[in-house]
Amino acid sequence: MTGPVSNPVRPIGILAGNGRLPGEIARAVTARGGSVVIAAIDGEAGDDLAAFPATPVSLGQVGLILSTFRQAGCRDLVIVGGVTRPDIGKLKLDVGLIANLPAVLRSVMAGGDDGVLRSVVRFFEAKGFTVVSPGDVAPGLVVGAGPAGALAPGPGDTADMLLGSSVVRALGRFDVGQAVIVHDGRIEAIEAAEGTDRMMARFAGRRTAETAGGPAVRGGVLVKRPKPTQEMRVDLPTIGPNTMMRASEAQLSGIAVLAGQTLIAGRSEAIATADANGLFVYGFTEGQQPARKPAAGGWEGAAVQALGARKPGSREISDARLGAAVLASLAVLSHDGAAVVNRGYVLGLEPAGRVAPMFARVAMLKQWGEGRWRRRMGVGVLGEDLMPDLATIEAAAHLKGLAMMNGRVDRLPAGVVAAAGRAGLVLMGLTPDRTAAGSGTA
Repeated sequence: MTGPVSNPVRPIGILAGNGRLPGEIARAVTARGGSVVIAAIDGEAGDDLAAFPATPVSLGQVGLILSTFRQAGCRDLVIVGGVTRPDIGKLKLDVGLIANLPAVLRSVMAGGDDGVLRSVVRFFEAKGFTVVSPGDVAPGLVVGAGPAGALAPGPGDTADMLLGSSVVRALGRFDVGQAVIVHDGRIEAIEAAEGTDRMMARFAGRRTAETAGGPAVRGGVLVKRPKPTQEMRVDLPTIGPNTMMRASEAQLSGIAVLAGQTLIAGRSEAIATADANGLFVYGFTEGQQPARKPAAGGWEGAAVQALGARKPGSREISDARLGAAVLASLAVLSHDGAAVVNRGYVLGLEPAGRVAPMFARVAMLKQWGEGRWRRRMGVGVLGEDLMPDLATIEAAAHLKGLAMMNGRVDRLPAGVVAAAGRAGLVLMGLTPDRTAAGSGTA
């Protein structure tokens, strides 16, 4: 949290994306006698803002956004609500965007959620605004320590909760998502670019398919917490009624979040939904965290060997090394799998056994600043215990390249190198820099 707003007499500016939070923050401010001015992003902001002065804006109308807040006398600004990654070629533009084009492009092209959001904060603060956390203007939205509803986690749930927190923290320096699902000490799903709701939906679908015709399986914890490098003023983790419904559909035991650093939208409805569906909602503290293990190092500087006729470029090499470093951080938590990285941003991350579905899923995702016309993007990285087969090559055919963390040509199944060439894939083997092994922390 950033502390109290600088001038409670002035109206609070709200740059509103999707979800309940923009409306809840507006109501919290006005309930204590304050006022708000809202710039509502087209296609994102909801109908619950109708009771407040709101100006519809496109993300490309930077001049309109700035003038909306300046003309109302705003100094403190809350940036809240989800935003779909924009296709720059389709944005509505105004003179203000053109005047600020270098700064705006630096923000959009920063890559990854953390980089983009930090750039956005710097941009608005350079224009004279103070960006404040939603929790500072609406403290009632912050989840406190302990049970938030009628139920509390059991011993097994607590162990899963702490493992999940360690996973998010280990991945934090790589700007991977804020949430994981853990059940009986096994990491079942990791949020990347698709967001928490989609992660839970696909886990629920997989659990339903795996138990078809047999007894239902219940258990597991959704763990959501900030990444260590997160810009807390504009990207606090959030749960709400929809989170509870998704958790119930996934047959989870409950939801655990970092106390004091997580928001809950629609608190009364959310807790009532959790109680009715037998879910605990629990705020844990950093003091409950176990000691961290050292991460396996050496992958950021890994040697890269081209395994086919196509040679990797500097971007493919950089993305392959980053994906390997991400997987190595999970390996010290007894986890292996595959990742897809595009321009330094992790689009997808899955345990072993679910690689092909993850490759297919990320074909619908994109980096900030990219249009959907891009036919090839990103590098798929396979963990040390995984080897590509023809099915993996086919699933990865929309990617730019595929990298293996073992790097040994003689272990490749017959026909894989030729199949990668036919699919237009750059095929790479990675060997870690052993002089750096063991460096870093998880």
